[in-house]
Amino acid sequence: KLLSLFPALQFYQEIFEGPFLIKTGEYYKQEASNLLQESNCSQYMEKVLARLKDEEVRCRKYLHPSSYAKVIHECQQRMVADHLQFLHGECQSIIRQEKREDMANMYTLLRAVANGLPHMIQELQVHIHNEGIRGTTPLNTLSLSPSLPLSLSLFLNGDQHFMSALDKALTSVVNFREPKSICKAPELLAKYCDNLLKKSAKGMTENEVEDKLTSFITVFKYIDDKDIFQKFYARMLAKRLIHGLSLSMDSEEAMINKLKQACGYEFTSKLHRMYTDMSVSADLNNKFNNFIKTQETVVDLGISFQIYVLQAGAWPLSHVPSSTFAIPQELEKSVQMFEMFYNQHFSGRKLTWLHYLCTGEVKMNYLSKPYVAMVTTYQMAVLLAFNNSQTVTYKELQDGTQMNEKELQKTIKSLLDVKMLNHDSEKEDIEAESTFSLNMSFTSKRTKFKITTSMQKDTPQEMEQTRSAVDEDRKMYLQAAIVRIMKARKVLRHNALIQEVINQSKARFNPSISMIKKCIEVLIDKQYIERSQTSADEYSYVA
Repeated sequence: KLLSLFPALQFYQEIFEGPFLIKTGEYYKQEASNLLQESNCSQYMEKVLARLKDEEVRCRKYLHPSSYAKVIHECQQRMVADHLQFLHGECQSIIRQEKREDMANMYTLLRAVANGLPHMIQELQVHIHNEGIRGTTPLNTLSLSPSLPLSLSLFLNGDQHFMSALDKALTSVVNFREPKSICKAPELLAKYCDNLLKKSAKGMTENEVEDKLTSFITVFKYIDDKDIFQKFYARMLAKRLIHGLSLSMDSEEAMINKLKQACGYEFTSKLHRMYTDMSVSADLNNKFNNFIKTQETVVDLGISFQIYVLQAGAWPLSHVPSSTFAIPQELEKSVQMFEMFYNQHFSGRKLTWLHYLCTGEVKMNYLSKPYVAMVTTYQMAVLLAFNNSQTVTYKELQDGTQMNEKELQKTIKSLLDVKMLNHDSEKEDIEAESTFSLNMSFTSKRTKFKITTSMQKDTPQEMEQTRSAVDEDRKMYLQAAIVRIMKARKVLRHNALIQEVINQSKARFNPSISMIKKCIEVLIDKQYIERSQTSADEYSYVA
């Protein structure tokens, strides 16, 4: 029976199918011409889709299955492929006006014919890029509306070519930079997270914060310079942890884990260590308090004392303070006792005191109301000088605190600004002969208040230092990558080496060719690699 079917099918094709396809083509060629004269693009696409649907039904009713695809193909050729120039010409307008139904219909029609989709894909990529740039310029915020990408993925059936174009468009938006300027996205995203994770993020539950951080990861994955984000994020995390500004330690840990899932353990290893240091420090404080109680001679520190012990390599903190400093006498016993306790538990470790980051509470007993001021250690040292005298000279403060002129003046000015101190001079500038006194009529709406300083704010100098640190880290990363590659390959041409370095680095940042070349030169000078004797365009590893 199977053998006898082929002659019959061949007869069907020759006698009926061939002429039928010709007539079908002629009919739909005229039909397309008529529809175009009486319809706009939107109406034309709807009518074409309706005609194709009707033709499919007729095929199934009256034709042999082998004809279905041929007939539909003939319809598509005459009504879509023959009018590609018209359809492509309407793409831009439909996409720019975000006519969702028309875009879905255009996609359905164009994907069925050769060379139909590329033009629409390009128009869509350009539109998403332009809308993204328009929505984030000036770049004081960074937020991408999910509505268009979401609807695209629904009606484009997750088409790989469109999803690729969408990715390219979003990448170009997130990494956009004005000519001769830096890309602000990594810094802005770090600031966005900082605002979400701070106590000041009022009105949001932990679940709402979690949802926003999950959305953030979607945008973060498009960033090229993830190492810049990491540097800014680490610096902001350090401030939140040290100054107790975090909304929730659970949220901090959840965020670090999200970054770990996106970029791997190496990317977040220092962030994990920073987080762990806080819980380890809480345990250390408990042990220190027990140590004080178990001393043979009863020790009264005179103050409530809490300390954070931080791993030097994990925290983005300067170990060189901006000024010399002599801690107030009231704090000396606490510092000495903690050093004794720590040395007994961890021999061989050296503690470096970062007084410029320390804070304390000072109770003001000389006023009608008992105010408590939350101050830096520098501010505390200045205020404590007034325990022994109502007026203190600038020279006395300089001798007592051992602070340099710039830092001392900045500290005194912060206390003058909130009117805790009076400047007993008509001149505004602080001079060597200046004298200061406590403001005996000081008032505040709050009985407990904080004197904000530049240490808790983001200064332009800090921003610049962070970017410089990124550059230095990149050079070290590239040099390590070059050595790894050359050690494995032994001999490699210049262009091949550069390409391998780019491939290894692109998960963290996009290195410039000039930076890679400089790193190659440095390694030649250090005799890790050398130029090949047989070719100037080739390097060999020095074992």
